[in-house]
Amino acid sequence: MNLINMDSENRVVLNVGGIRHETYKATLKKIPATRLSRLTEALANYDPILNEYFFDRHPGVFAQVLNYYRTGKLHYPTDVCGPLFEEELEFWGLDSNQVEPCCWMTYTQHRDTQETLAVLDRLDLDTEKPSEEELARKFGFEEDYYKGTLSWWQEMKPRIWSLFDEPYSSNAAKTIGVVSVFFICVSILSFCLKTHPDMRVPYLVNTSVNTANGNMAWYIDKPQTNAHIAFFYIECVCNAWFTFEILVRFISSPNKCEFIKSSVNIIDYIATLSFYIDLVLQTFASHLENADILEFFSIIRIMRLFKLTRHSSGLKILIQTFRASAKELTLLVFFLVLGIVIFASLVYYAERIQPNPHNDFNSIPLGLWWALVTMTTVGYGDMVPKTYIGMFVGALCALAGVLTIALPVPVIVSNFAMYYSHTQARAKLPKKRRRVLPVEQPRPPRLPGQTGGVSGCGTPGSGPHSGPMGSGGTGPRRMNNKTKDLVSPKSDEYSTMIGKPKDGKMGRLL
Repeated sequence: MNLINMDSENRVVLNVGGIRHETYKATLKKIPATRLSRLTEALANYDPILNEYFFDRHPGVFAQVLNYYRTGKLHYPTDVCGPLFEEELEFWGLDSNQVEPCCWMTYTQHRDTQETLAVLDRLDLDTEKPSEEELARKFGFEEDYYKGTLSWWQEMKPRIWSLFDEPYSSNAAKTIGVVSVFFICVSILSFCLKTHPDMRVPYLVNTSVNTANGNMAWYIDKPQTNAHIAFFYIECVCNAWFTFEILVRFISSPNKCEFIKSSVNIIDYIATLSFYIDLVLQTFASHLENADILEFFSIIRIMRLFKLTRHSSGLKILIQTFRASAKELTLLVFFLVLGIVIFASLVYYAERIQPNPHNDFNSIPLGLWWALVTMTTVGYGDMVPKTYIGMFVGALCALAGVLTIALPVPVIVSNFAMYYSHTQARAKLPKKRRRVLPVEQPRPPRLPGQTGGVSGCGTPGSGPHSGPMGSGGTGPRRMNNKTKDLVSPKSDEYSTMIGKPKDGKMGRLL
């Protein structure tokens, strides 16, 4: 009989989220300095009637927590979100790094998801119109907004910025976005078409020469061709719009420094500035030799295509995919360079072993070009090995190229699919979420004759008590006047302890 009583005294009942768990006190002492290792009957969440401790926590996670005390192995439940699991472990005083290796990959997936969502937040993919309060906070005059003392410029500046920089904020912004895309496409198309021979006008020179008879003869020479004058007027109109757009966006930008340092804006004003530089050079430096080489710098205007990223979330995701896959792309380039050097050297010496009067590989640098074309599976056919050993090296080079390029491609594709799927899911989330406020439990009325102590039902971490000692009820137990408080730094669970009344009966503060 004594053994049975001793066994029952060594047991402890834990009611977590309405599910009762029973274990030995010695089991909870296996991991010291944790919440469960410091359980005493003086805690506010201990119910002496039911002889149990109540915790209003997640019961599914606690099953794994209790199993950790029993076996010393912490496993991750797959039906629980990662941040919730971390929050529960922090409440119980456990280290999340103690998760078993078999569950570590599944457990850390939420961290990758949080990093992805943070990246998407920086990309500014929201298509919803921001509120006036958000605009005031963004432009730095939040205090004037709350006071109602906004000037006309403070009211117009966010509107102008939304019109020219946020295409999805309103119908007018969409119209301006369409106009901007139209001028970008027209400018790129004009830049390409003016190099077509049918779109160019010959520059004719009337030259006179003396013939053998001593007479004067005339002939017309065509030393060069110039682009049609219509392309010049098209470029003027397009760059006038680009100049107006970038000036308006700069004046109305909420942060001038960030605007200047933005990579897309750098491309924009460099491309616009190149037009005016080209115009000045054609006017004052056209007589110089090799002046046409200066037109090469106008190729920066092609970079205006990156301005389309402001109007397409897919392009932003694609650029971010290459950024996230920088390690894989670097590894790809490294193996390509390694293979190119190896196979260029092999094919150079392989073609010299046998007699080969039509050898195309006169040097290793020429073999580098052949190895690059072969490994990338392009195969121009301008250089081919003609000996059996050279053909064997060429076959190995082609196989190595296929394997080298195919290895990092799935990683890049998975990164793009991850960003794109998160973007689609993020776009479908409701913008306004209901807020859950922390509400304290109601305090019962002070009982007659109670002169000291704290009257309360505990903290949000502890649950209600059943039985005659419920909220506002009376019971056979007497209340204690002399109390002692114990506050835990981690939670409010360890809130109130009780003393021992003079009549020797144990009491508990509610």
